[in-house]
Amino acid sequence: MLASETCALDIIGAEFVRDVENGEIVVITRDENGKSRLESHRFVPKYPPRLCLFEYVYFSRPDSIVGGQSVYDVRKEMGRQLALESTVPADVIVPIPDSGVPAAIGYSQESDIPFEFGIIRNHYVGRTFIEPEQQIRQLGVKLKHSANQARIKGKRIILLDDSLVRGTTSVKIVQMMRDAGAAEVHMRVSCPPIRHPDFYGIDTPEQEKLLAATHTVEQMRDFIGADSLAFLSVDGMYRALGYEGRDNEHPQFTDHHFTGEYPTRLQDREGPPLQKQLSFLAEVG
Repeated sequence: MLASETCALDIIGAEFVRDVENGEIVVITRDENGKSRLESHRFVPKYPPRLCLFEYVYFSRPDSIVGGQSVYDVRKEMGRQLALESTVPADVIVPIPDSGVPAAIGYSQESDIPFEFGIIRNHYVGRTFIEPEQQIRQLGVKLKHSANQARIKGKRIILLDDSLVRGTTSVKIVQMMRDAGAAEVHMRVSCPPIRHPDFYGIDTPEQEKLLAATHTVEQMRDFIGADSLAFLSVDGMYRALGYEGRDNEHPQFTDHHFTGEYPTRLQDREGPPLQKQLSFLAEVG
């Protein structure tokens, strides 16, 4: 069995053996006796792996093992690192479900502020940040989340989310908390500001549509209507993964969403494609 995440193996009772490495092709065949045979072929020289940090932030399921690490444990540690970097007096920690839950637990344990499910999620609505139209995203937020008023009213709350992309969901959630009677609403995000788009298959928008690319943190706080806003630092994210910080000379992960340092050359952003350049040169002699 092969799967994109280890949780799929758990569901069917399969044993996790190992990851398929970067630059590796695995071929599985049967011999003349019908026994499975696994062959490994490498089509490029072996380079140090650079896993995408967004797997740990958002995309992988928390019960999966990615790069030898529990996604749940990493997300929880991100919340703990965030509490070490940026805390504020509050009565309750409220995760934005579901991906914000592990970080909220870590933040709560480090800060000694109680954890509460102040937002209830409807699990029959899909992910809203990838919806193509703004109107659909706004409707999705209303259908997807509702306030648990009994845990919100009169409280100073810290909202914990895993990421902030356009900011439209955060605006709705912050207002929902105020409508439920929250005395203060502070926002904490367990990854750094997303200032750069992704070109490797993740459906993030053009750079000008990323809130952090066009706004300062204070402007973002004002936009979403929170009393305060803070993000996990890039080094804090690396510490959550067991490193002392980011190795700027040889980054351990692909972190272009936050740093703008892409692991490959983006030739279509650097100028016209080579074929067009050659055609132009041929035309002008």
